Amino acid sequence: MPWVETSPMNTRPHFVADNRLGRYSRAELCARYGISRKAGYQWRARYHQKGLPGLHDRGHAPHHCP
Repeated sequence: MPWVETSPMNTRPHFVADNRLGRYSRAELCARYGISRKAGYQWRARYHQKGLPGLHDRGHAPHHCP
């Protein structure tokens, strides 16, 4: 049986769509997608702020040097 490879950008829109349908509780939905609840709340907030482009990975570098 081959491995099923998924990228975060394929998974996140599906998570947001399932969240909007309201079929599962937030904890159950996060468990189904294998993410923490904190990540689930972040994905939902980013989607509401910026739509699909908000679901892309962000850089971890600081915005400015002290």
